[in-house]
Amino acid sequence: MLKEQLTLKNKKLHEFLCEKNKELTEQWFDTLDKSAVGVYASSNPETIEKLKQQNFEFHERFCHMFDRDDNECIKEFQDWILRVAKDEGHLATPLDAVLKEFFRTQKQYLQLIEEFAETQEERISSEQVNAWSKAVVDTINDIILEFTVQNTKAAESRLNAQQEMIIEMSAPVILLTKEFGLLPLVGEIHTYRAQIIFEKVLKQCHQNSIERLFIDLSGVPIVDTMVAHQIFQLIEGLKIIGVKTAIAGISPDIAQTAIQLGINFGDVKVFSKLEQAMKFNNLQVSHK
Repeated sequence: MLKEQLTLKNKKLHEFLCEKNKELTEQWFDTLDKSAVGVYASSNPETIEKLKQQNFEFHERFCHMFDRDDNECIKEFQDWILRVAKDEGHLATPLDAVLKEFFRTQKQYLQLIEEFAETQEERISSEQVNAWSKAVVDTINDIILEFTVQNTKAAESRLNAQQEMIIEMSAPVILLTKEFGLLPLVGEIHTYRAQIIFEKVLKQCHQNSIERLFIDLSGVPIVDTMVAHQIFQLIEGLKIIGVKTAIAGISPDIAQTAIQLGINFGDVKVFSKLEQAMKFNNLQVSHK
């Protein structure tokens, strides 16, 4: 009999909460700190509508925890967690700001449980109220944990994709004529980037039938033995596919460093400025 009574109370609570879904979303948004960072500070109508919809969908799923077992409830949240965790707006929002909103939502439910208990004709024990409150806290903690895991994975994946795109874009071969190309290198050259440069440059030179490639180092801050070794590997690779190379942009500091490190550029033609390399090969450089 006791089991049936508790089940009936849970169903009543379930219905009570489900009726509050829209009200909960509006209350949440109205009390949202609009000066916060990330998606919560947006004034874009489409972003606001999407944010409200996500919040409403949360409530649609959450109220069912009093109508179903724990495993079913968390399973229903999986799709919501994945979508919101990978959402661009939430990825651009600090995790602590997102977690703050989870805890604000938790407070909403704890208050509603108190309200429900006070409005029932039949007395509801404090033990029952505490059990419902604990269920709310435990479920939201599980949701927070899974959201944090998925959001962190999505953020790392996004960062890696951006870094790869930046690295790939940092090794463009610019066609000067049908036979001549320019590879302007900018920034630090580390091992992974050097491998990307090696692969991309060989492919681009082969595809464009380039006969001579100018490698401009004026944007590279440091040329050490590792960088020199990577450059020589690239030169040797280009030589195998029939591309001659010349190095431009050797500054006095880089020249001094090269001498101190015993770096020898061999029979590769070296120029202090790109203009000199172009002039040597009877090419014109336009300055706009």
